[in-house]
Amino acid sequence: MLKNFQFFSGSAAFLSAKKAVEQLRAAGFLAYFAGGAVRDLLMGRTPSDIDIATSATPEQIHEVFPKTHDSGVSFGVVTIHIDGFLFETATFRKECAYSDGRHPGQTVYTVSPQEDVARRDFTINGMMLDPVNGEILDFVGGLEDLKRGIIRTIGDGEERFREDALRILRAVRFHARYNFPMAPETENAARKLVENLRVLSAERIKAELEEMLTGPNPELAFRTLDRIGALDIVLPEVSAMKGVEQPPEFHPEGDVFEHTMIMLRMMAHPTPETAWSILLHDVGKPVTAKLHDDGKIHFYGHEAVGAAMAEKIMQRLRSSRDLTCIVSEAVKNHMRFTGVKNMRRNTLRRLISEKSFPATLEVLRVDCASCHGIMTDYLYLLDFLHELSGETAVPPPLLTGKDMIALGYKPGKSMGALLNKITDLQLDGILTSREDAIAYLKEENSDL
Repeated sequence: MLKNFQFFSGSAAFLSAKKAVEQLRAAGFLAYFAGGAVRDLLMGRTPSDIDIATSATPEQIHEVFPKTHDSGVSFGVVTIHIDGFLFETATFRKECAYSDGRHPGQTVYTVSPQEDVARRDFTINGMMLDPVNGEILDFVGGLEDLKRGIIRTIGDGEERFREDALRILRAVRFHARYNFPMAPETENAARKLVENLRVLSAERIKAELEEMLTGPNPELAFRTLDRIGALDIVLPEVSAMKGVEQPPEFHPEGDVFEHTMIMLRMMAHPTPETAWSILLHDVGKPVTAKLHDDGKIHFYGHEAVGAAMAEKIMQRLRSSRDLTCIVSEAVKNHMRFTGVKNMRRNTLRRLISEKSFPATLEVLRVDCASCHGIMTDYLYLLDFLHELSGETAVPPPLLTGKDMIALGYKPGKSMGALLNKITDLQLDGILTSREDAIAYLKEENSDL
């Protein structure tokens, strides 16, 4: 198997992690690379980090390495600092007495790597690697499942998912990331215990959903969530899009859910901001759908309703204030650029200056491409951005309130209205300098 990760074994991170393993062994302990890093190395991928599993207890790990810090002391995890790298190093353990479907009630250390592997989630994550000689320790059939391309729990699936319901979402995420199907017994167990997702914290659910949204195959992830019944639990507002028909002349692709899934498929290099905005851009349609006298379904005001719903969803998932605001604003504005050629220049520049604009622009691109395919508004915005050529969309004002007071104006609504008018003319390119602004004021007020 060494040939599969030979390309990475000379990297600085690999060599430093190997050095840590050698130091632990020199002190008389067992130590191996463990978990996702082994899986990724065997797949020819560069691991995002390398975790180490050892028979040394946390106290003994502290004694072996001069620089460490506790990162999960209740689970026997210590982070070691070596050569400028950080490696999470966990004591072999077997866990028991899960009482809440989230956390083990008791952690028991062991000196057996086989017992340590038995408590992990999926076979492809249950292998260990000896970085010194390239030997793979595989007690659970992970190598075979990796070759076959399949997601299978270690041991009984129902037991694994009862221990920690988050593993249901992780199974979906790995299924989408690697395009590996879940073993039938694993998917059946996930479907059977899907209600256990309700005990999970919002933060843990949001983290998994966000990794699905910004990783490979987000459409596959969300269709799978729907298939096993998880979508109704973690994002019922998205599940409610199913069966909400749309006018076929604008949306030949199908209902709101189908439209949204196609948009997830068409995302390019999604960030959390763009991915959540795309997922939730039409979340207001199910509650605003109405058949009107013209015989057509309309969704009047769905963007405003959707913005309020998106804000509540992101807050429920304990998202940051910045992310919540950007997603809500992108949902609210995603229809504003329809017919953008008729928009006043100053209005357009103000919209472009908003923090949510990059997400809104991506929603517009994917929204148009996924249904009618008319990209005129999106291309016009690209041309407008090119025309700005790096210029600030809303430059510093030509005049400030202090300037106007110095010119003899009294603070108040009328002064504010004049300042806004000057800014509009500045953004329209009519006023280009401080002198222009003062001349405009003199024309507007002969008593100045």
